Amino acid sequence: MKTGTVKFFNESKGYGFITDDISKEDFFVHVTGLNGIQIQQNDKVEFDTQEGKKGINAVNVKKV
Repeated sequence: MKTGTVKFFNESKGYGFITDDISKEDFFVHVTGLNGIQIQQNDKVEFDTQEGKKGINAVNVKKV
């Protein structure tokens, strides 16, 4: 699993971005990848990545 920090998450729209701790790459995250948890800006998280419609998405997101 990768680790990162939530850069931005809009609860009303159901999406945001997570910045990977090592590569500093930003990954799109949709509410469907959160497994029922809530995240907000600056939360530390672990996540997997998966190919989505428009690129690589963060999935299986868990708070650290």
